[in-house]
Amino acid sequence: MKEPIHVLKSFRITEKASALNAHLNKYVFEVATSANRIEVARAITEKYKIKVSKVNILNHPGKRKSGRMFGGHPGRTNRKKVAIVTLAEGQKIETI
Repeated sequence: MKEPIHVLKSFRITEKASALNAHLNKYVFEVATSANRIEVARAITEKYKIKVSKVNILNHPGKRKSGRMFGGHPGRTNRKKVAIVTLAEGQKIETI
């Protein structure tokens, strides 16, 4: 089992994430690309001491970039994995 610090990278605060939080009790986290749903649920339970109801995972592949941007060599941007976590009824995460 991975440590929560290795699974959860950051808490995503965007306009869409704020709307999910306000209306549906869902929170958005950027997670490690090797993490799965079970590891994400365990990490959030351990870190925030709350009960997770559901975890949805989105994979964002890296985009291709032209050669001019990277000194003449074509390249890619980093890929990302995002987890949308639904909490149990009455649970919430205190955000700043």
